[in-house]
Amino acid sequence: MPKLIAIFRLLLLAILGLALLVFLVGKWLTPDIDFKTGLLAFEKGDYATAASIWEPVAERGNARAQYYLGAMYAYGTGVPRDYQKALAWYSLAAEQGDVASQYNLAQMYRTGRGTPPDYSAAVKWYKRAAGQDFAPARYNLGLMYENGEGVARDYAAAARWYENAAEQEHLAAQYNLGLMYRLGKGVARDDKIAAQWFRRAAEQGDAGAQYNLAMLYRQGLGLAEDDKAAEQWLRRAAEQGYALAQSGLGLMYATGEGLAEDTVYAHMWANIAASGGGEEEGRLRSHVLNLIEQKMTPSQITKARELAQECIRKQYKDC
Repeated sequence: MPKLIAIFRLLLLAILGLALLVFLVGKWLTPDIDFKTGLLAFEKGDYATAASIWEPVAERGNARAQYYLGAMYAYGTGVPRDYQKALAWYSLAAEQGDVASQYNLAQMYRTGRGTPPDYSAAVKWYKRAAGQDFAPARYNLGLMYENGEGVARDYAAAARWYENAAEQEHLAAQYNLGLMYRLGKGVARDDKIAAQWFRRAAEQGDAGAQYNLAMLYRQGLGLAEDDKAAEQWLRRAAEQGYALAQSGLGLMYATGEGLAEDTVYAHMWANIAASGGGEEEGRLRSHVLNLIEQKMTPSQITKARELAQECIRKQYKDC
């Protein structure tokens, strides 16, 4: 009889232990199951349902649900836009190490959405995200150090952060790093290295990098002088509406450097640049027009203006 009682007690303990294990596992799995249910609704475009499913999941500490709710409140997706709630949810997820939330939280502190602008807090969260190899955070840290926002201005630190992001193929970081080497800000001036970074950004389609690479080719700085390569990169930037490149093409047509001299196309590109450019583009336009208008007939000037309007209608392609 004592043996039966002992066996019964062991069985009872085993059953209770198993029940507790099932309860704990179920409690642990439920948030994940509910998160996936919300994700299915989100992917179907039923954002309000997704938000209602995710909110209790987020309240139980699920970082992914907290991130999604933060984004939904930030953009007004499925819920009324509310930057303060977005900030609160991002903060909870960020504290758990969610890198996208850390980055978005930094952005909100920097721009003053849901909170007064706080550059120091922005830097803190950018650094947390950068520590997880998040390239946009590294790029933005470069901006903060270059502009002296939330930290003492430090061009050398800016260049280091740009380089970290640039090595991860962050396009804007590559372009900015090229400028740092071109101007000698935070690094020794080096046109050859500038050209390398401009090229990497230019090949990804950055118009500013394409323009700067073209200028290095034209001047033979860091690269062998090559007017044909300069023209090709200027044209790629010009086709994206980059006014300085459009003015540069006009100047090449006006002087016959790298292109056959053509006053009509020089005039056309100068006018196109002026239509979308600023003060510097306006000065270049005046320079180009001063070079060529005295050589042009009224009919040629009219033709150039007509070609400019046609090119603008074609969004600068095949002009």
